[in-house]
Amino acid sequence: MTFRVVQIPVWQDNYAYLLEADDGCTGLVDSPEAAPILAALERSGRRLTHIFNTHHHPDHVGGNSELLERFPDLEIWGGQYDAEHQRIPGQTRALLDEETFRWGGEDCTVRAIPAHTHGHIAYLWKNRSAFVGDTLFYGGCGRLFEGTAEQLDHALYGVLGCLPDDTRVFCAHEYTASNLRFAAHVDPENRALKAAITEVEMLRAAGHSTVPSTIKREHEVNPFLRCDTHAIRLAVGSSPGAARHEVLGALRRMKDEFRC
Repeated sequence: MTFRVVQIPVWQDNYAYLLEADDGCTGLVDSPEAAPILAALERSGRRLTHIFNTHHHPDHVGGNSELLERFPDLEIWGGQYDAEHQRIPGQTRALLDEETFRWGGEDCTVRAIPAHTHGHIAYLWKNRSAFVGDTLFYGGCGRLFEGTAEQLDHALYGVLGCLPDDTRVFCAHEYTASNLRFAAHVDPENRALKAAITEVEMLRAAGHSTVPSTIKREHEVNPFLRCDTHAIRLAVGSSPGAARHEVLGALRRMKDEFRC
């Protein structure tokens, strides 16, 4: 790998990610707020050159303007939809679905994955690091604020779920413990899930992050990637012939209302 990923905890449960490249470039995946990011940059002695925004929500772009003031030549990249609707402060480049670029010595493919929002994109680096914003979490997925269950199905099963098993999944929130509690509610006999819950409890008790996950782990424990299984279809009460996106939509509505 020719860049190092530094996880920056922000607010209560957000993560931003500094990408420290060997060639001196320094990228940032999402910018909830500027202060912790500036502190991390000061510790590393690096100058921010790029922001890679996944979508327009304030807890992902809230620090853009302040960081741009600090680094006037800063490149701010995001998806085409958000650029067209001027939803990302300071955006300098609009990225298209399946567009590729090279940064930090690594090739990256951009994938449009609208569901959580219309403009959501993922950054899929060839070194098998996937920055997925709020679309896929460890054990969960993002709410459907703007998109549809059909779009979420494509994002999870047609794009992210097809990545190699050892792909590291860098999501934007520490939601894992609550996600796995819901997963256990709908998939109670899943042995891999039970083991994951124990591991996550130990990590959180020690003050450690549970992120990144891997695609292999998500296929094992994430109910939103297990909508073809009997357990999940039973949990949502779907009819035998129900399309997968219908199961996925019903599961997401269950999660919206779940209290643990």
